[in-house]
Amino acid sequence: MNEQELRETVAGTGRLLLKKELVARTWGNFSARLAGTRFLITPSGLGYEAMTADDIVLYDGETGKWEGTRKPSSEKGIHAAAYAIFPEANFVIHTHQVYASALGLTGPESMSVTENERKELGGVAWAAYGLPGTKKLRENVETAMKSGAETVLMAHHGAVICGRDREEAIRRAELLEAIAKRSLKGLPDGEEPERAWADLGIPLYAELDDMAQMIGRRIPAAPDEETAEKLLERTNAVFVRGKGCLVRGDDADDTEALKILTRKAAVAALHTRASGTGARLGPFDTALMRYVYKSKYSKQKKG
Repeated sequence: MNEQELRETVAGTGRLLLKKELVARTWGNFSARLAGTRFLITPSGLGYEAMTADDIVLYDGETGKWEGTRKPSSEKGIHAAAYAIFPEANFVIHTHQVYASALGLTGPESMSVTENERKELGGVAWAAYGLPGTKKLRENVETAMKSGAETVLMAHHGAVICGRDREEAIRRAELLEAIAKRSLKGLPDGEEPERAWADLGIPLYAELDDMAQMIGRRIPAAPDEETAEKLLERTNAVFVRGKGCLVRGDDADDTEALKILTRKAAVAALHTRASGTGARLGPFDTALMRYVYKSKYSKQKKG
């Protein structure tokens, strides 16, 4: 595959993973090895729906130099580490898939996985928490990869998955999601997780980075829709007993993203509550991520 074909493949990966519900909004990033330490990677903060081959950035993992009309993803260091550690890896995807993100809050010991599945994933490891785009996060993921695992659960964040090609990486992501779904605790049978959390009548505090970024530290709880409507004047999501979660976005795209994130947040919260695990993000980290999102990434997404 030549460079132009690889660019088109990387650009199209976001739209494909949106359909598979493995990413949402602009969260996640994807890359393809071009040669040696050089790879093509998605740009920072740009929506996947309109992304083209020309938006893809050429990055050298050894020198840190890049070429393109846009800045490379802030997680470029994680991709560089993956290609350095795994010579056979030619495609890397970082997803924010719902069930795997929730499982990352309780670690690999809570994963119900067979030995054959573990081999299909190329091994599984867990990376300790670091704020998005930071050296700490890159080093934590790198440490996890050095254990030999090509699939890594990132605490409070998502997953990063390596493959010999795009097909293998996506196949592993789908397998990981199926494993995570059956491993989670506290999920209701036949009921939406948002409704199950709403009926508890308590606020939900951010446990995942993407909720912290787009919604903030907490989603309040309301006893009825009238109270919820008043709360929506100050926030963009409210749990309502007997209903689920009401959201308020700036546009249709925002609203759809909020629906996905509140469902994801409820899945994670139900799992950690049932597991007896405290996974709440700290108020400083949450406030910082919310500020960066509002001042930077929400604007970048609009191109």
